[in-house]
Amino acid sequence: MADEKKSIDAKLVRELAIILKDTDLTEIEVEQDDLRIRVARELIAAPQQTIAYAAAPAPAAAAPAAPAAAPAPAAATNRDNALKAPMVGTVYLAPAPGARPFIEVGANVKEGQTLLIIEAMKTMNQIPSPKSGKIVEILVDDAQPVEFDEALVVIE
Repeated sequence: MADEKKSIDAKLVRELAIILKDTDLTEIEVEQDDLRIRVARELIAAPQQTIAYAAAPAPAAAAPAAPAAAPAPAAATNRDNALKAPMVGTVYLAPAPGARPFIEVGANVKEGQTLLIIEAMKTMNQIPSPKSGKIVEILVDDAQPVEFDEALVVIE
């Protein structure tokens, strides 16, 4: 047994670490016979998001704008009828970086027309329009992570 532990290939461990980096995975494990190698890394992206939220309270001082809150229920109603994300992933509004977006607010779309792309597990999934109509609101930004059933686009 002691001889087997000495036979851990450092080159294999380095290759696994490179795979982690190239694929944005956080952990990978390989098992062969009695040998098991697990390589993991810690991502430190979350604290950056909390810093961005700390800046948000400054505009809250503009509380006298209460009448502007009145149209919000109408927008909420529209969002209830919005096209929702069929999967978790990253949304892209254009077919390629720097390309013209698939849709814009005010544009007319036809049923089946590609509205955006959601990348999930390194696969680009075209999301078609469920109906013909006019784009009223785009609720996501380009390259934004989205959750399953999250509202993406309002079509009327």
